[in-house]
Amino acid sequence: MKRQHLLFLSVMFIAVINCFGQDADLQKKYTVVNRVISAGPDGSIHLNEANGVGIAWLNGAEFTNGTIEFDAKGKDVLQASFIGVAFHGLNDTTYETVYFRPFNFRATDTLRKAHAVQYMTSPKYEWPKLRAEFPGKYEKPIIPAPDPNAWFHVRITVEPKIIRVYVNGNTNPALVVEPLVAPAGKKIGYWAGGTDGDWKNLKIVAAKK
Repeated sequence: MKRQHLLFLSVMFIAVINCFGQDADLQKKYTVVNRVISAGPDGSIHLNEANGVGIAWLNGAEFTNGTIEFDAKGKDVLQASFIGVAFHGLNDTTYETVYFRPFNFRATDTLRKAHAVQYMTSPKYEWPKLRAEFPGKYEKPIIPAPDPNAWFHVRITVEPKIIRVYVNGNTNPALVVEPLVAPAGKKIGYWAGGTDGDWKNLKIVAAKK
C-alpha cells in the first residue's frame, strides 16, 4: 500500500510539473487577452469561453501582407461558436478579423447559411454596422459547407487592396473583400468572439517585397 501511495504521488508530481511547464511555454508564445489558453495533445491550443472578445496574440510575430493558414474547430451550437484570426493589430481593440460561424455552415435557413464567414475591422467597422449598411458584402456562405463540429482548414491571402479567404483547399475563395482600413499594426493572433474554440497548424508567410 505504501509503495502504491508513493507511486501515485510521483505520477501526480510529474503531471503538475508538466502542466506548469506547458503553461510557461504558452505564456512565452502568446499574449492572451480575456481568455485562458491551454494546449491539446495534438499540438492545438484552446481558448475557453468567456464574455466578450478573446485574442491570443502570437509573441514576436509580425504580419502585414502575405498568407495566413491554420486549422480551426468550433461547434454546431447556435450563437455559440465564433472563431477566427485577428491581424494588422495595433492593440487589443484595433485590428482586422476574418472569422467563422460554424453553427451556420450547414444551416437550412439560407439567410443564416449566408453568414458563415465574416470580415470586419474593429472598432470602426464591426459586423452589425457592416450587415446593416453593406448586406451580403462582408459575409458569405461556404460552399461546400464544412462539418461544423470538425477541424477545417483556412487560408487567407492578404494584399494591400484585396483579401481572399479559402476553406478546406477549395480553389474558389469563400470570401473576397477590399480592406476597409489601412493596416493599423502588425500583431496577429487567434480570435474568439464570446465563445471558446480550438486552433492548430498556424503558418504565416510574408509577401515578398
